Amino acid sequence: MADTIMKISGSDAPELKEVKVGFIPLTDCASLVVASRMKFDEKYGIKIVLSKEASWSAIRDKVVNGELHAAQMLYGLVYGVHLGIGGPKKDMAVLMTINQNGQGISLASHLKKEGVSDGKSLAKAIKARQNKFKFAHTFPTGTHAMWLYYWLASYGINPISDVETITVPPPQMVMNTRFGNMDGFCVGEPWNARGIYDKISFSVASSQDVWADHPEKVLGATAEFVQKNPNTSRALIMAMLDAAKYIDIPANREMVAEMISAKEYVDAPVDVIKWRFMGEYEDGVGGRWHDPNHMKFFNGGKVPFPYLSDGMWFLTQFRRWGLLKEDPDYLGIARQINQIELYRQAAAQINVAVPGDVMRSSTLLDGKIWDGKNPEKYAGSFEIKAEQATENIISN
Repeated sequence: MADTIMKISGSDAPELKEVKVGFIPLTDCASLVVASRMKFDEKYGIKIVLSKEASWSAIRDKVVNGELHAAQMLYGLVYGVHLGIGGPKKDMAVLMTINQNGQGISLASHLKKEGVSDGKSLAKAIKARQNKFKFAHTFPTGTHAMWLYYWLASYGINPISDVETITVPPPQMVMNTRFGNMDGFCVGEPWNARGIYDKISFSVASSQDVWADHPEKVLGATAEFVQKNPNTSRALIMAMLDAAKYIDIPANREMVAEMISAKEYVDAPVDVIKWRFMGEYEDGVGGRWHDPNHMKFFNGGKVPFPYLSDGMWFLTQFRRWGLLKEDPDYLGIARQINQIELYRQAAAQINVAVPGDVMRSSTLLDGKIWDGKNPEKYAGSFEIKAEQATENIISN
């Protein structure tokens, strides 16, 4: 049960009593479900009204037009909309990071017959095949596109010129692979695990293999919503922080997996969700392991903090893959979008520790270090990249 309701009144009272929040049926919608189902929202004077959406483009459109107040959103989707790529241009806000890790890259089972078992053998097969391999991600500027591109490039495969990529909503990944519409995909859980469960695909990498403790989904809204409803936004952050802390208690994970498996949420068998949610992985070809970098929601307050460097990284990849024709104001844009001060205020009210630096340093799969200090140099340092800028993309 939720703790005692906080007394929030006067100028601190939420502007809205009901907050419409969108989500996609993915394991990392868990903190939204927990915040609502366990009434963490009521502690702070709001009621989260969840809205299950079919695709990231639906989430984008409904947040932009105000039909949804906020949503579980792909980090790169928020930045893309703010810049006018991947949809109509609208000033956006990241209130907090929802989770780190927990996505995956899978290949269709038929590729095993072609001797493909990992990135190295895939690169060899791509060079040998006359027609292009086809891979799916979930949104052109989204996290899954960036993990897929980065992983392919680390094996010498240019995702822009060497293969074909398409956009497919997360719950449709396994079905489309079954019908032979693509050779592989990058998606959030539980859909990689579902592909193994249905014997349709096998795993070749997790997103944490690409970047351990990478930023993934965020709590996103328009900048206009946050400006008009700062108290509501803080209340929403606080409810989500309580849920994140709850989920990251290991003893609670199985119960949460059962909760989100329901038809109105993820709509998948509990066993498909819970094992990777608890860090127990298998790849569908005999490999089993415990991954200490499994999906995290809190981790002592390190996960939810909206680091400026996290947002800036997606901008460097937009530049790398031709979605931006020139270097943007990396730091300036991140400061516009990531609501650092609002987050700090919310965290302070419920005694959540806040990292001392708005930047963090990480080493990615290819050995490159990202720390946000020189984004222009970092974006230009990749050998494999788009040869020219692509058209301004809009995903329907």
